[in-house]
Amino acid sequence: MALMNMVSALNLALNEALAEDDRVVLLGEDIGQDEGVFRVTAGLMDKYGQDRVIDTPLAEAAIIGGSVGMALYGLKPVSEMQFSGFAYQGFHQVEQHVSRFRNRTRGRFNLPMVIRMPYGGGIRAIEHHSESREAYYAHTPGLHVVIPSGPRNARALLLASIRDPDPVIFYEPKALYRAFKEQVPDEPETMPIGVAQVVREGTDLTIISYGAMMRPVLEAADELADTDGVSVEVVDLLSVSPLDTETITGSVAKTGRAVIVHEAPRRCGIGAEVIARIVEKSLVYLEAPIRRITGFDVQFPFFARERAYLPSMERITHAARDVLAF
Repeated sequence: MALMNMVSALNLALNEALAEDDRVVLLGEDIGQDEGVFRVTAGLMDKYGQDRVIDTPLAEAAIIGGSVGMALYGLKPVSEMQFSGFAYQGFHQVEQHVSRFRNRTRGRFNLPMVIRMPYGGGIRAIEHHSESREAYYAHTPGLHVVIPSGPRNARALLLASIRDPDPVIFYEPKALYRAFKEQVPDEPETMPIGVAQVVREGTDLTIISYGAMMRPVLEAADELADTDGVSVEVVDLLSVSPLDTETITGSVAKTGRAVIVHEAPRRCGIGAEVIARIVEKSLVYLEAPIRRITGFDVQFPFFARERAYLPSMERITHAARDVLAF
């Protein structure tokens, strides 16, 4: 195994996919000669050439639309939106074509394509560089929406997404790109899309989250265990479409209490859908109201207010104690 951060792990997955399947191509703004804004595609153009690692114009609609055509004609494009906030320029391609082709053709054509999108706050960026809009895509039928939380599952899930016969929106939490390292296996590794992970076993409270928020969630779980003696179960969704209802509701049925954490705005967010499924499947097991710790229903703030917007270990711990005290 090698010790890697998320950038290196994603680069490894792209390298493995390019090596194992000649149909895989990468395309995006500055991903070739400049190796990408975050260097996720470092070295890949030199290794595989300009026909497979393609620098595109600054035209998100053309990148996604071109990927649709490539996928229909037998390629497996992996396109990059430089930041998720730039993908709005191509959202009509995602909604009108990417998500619909299998249904439109009654299953005669599928689109084996991945759209990579760095998302989220925590890097003191400017407008359209920090938002979390995963609910837009999760609400759109026909798409998988995958969100890793660490180097190892990022590598495994990206490789699985590229191999998947259907389109995948791959949301990458850029605050985690170089935040920490993990051991990543030398041999190619994949994980099933749509299966959540119980990353910490517990009996008193379930905390459910995904992406960059897994870091403060795990810190809160440690704090609650060390200070209050609380046994916290932590569920990492890994995919918000499909959503792993069985793992979510099974955990809450065991603990009887739940807190959901995400950095996207609260209104109509992923947390609301998680709560709905808990109420549908595990209501009789609940011993306290469910709490959400989220971003606020405002535009993502500029530098000085960024930390106040993002869920913190302190906010999560406070909510957990309220649920436990109910």
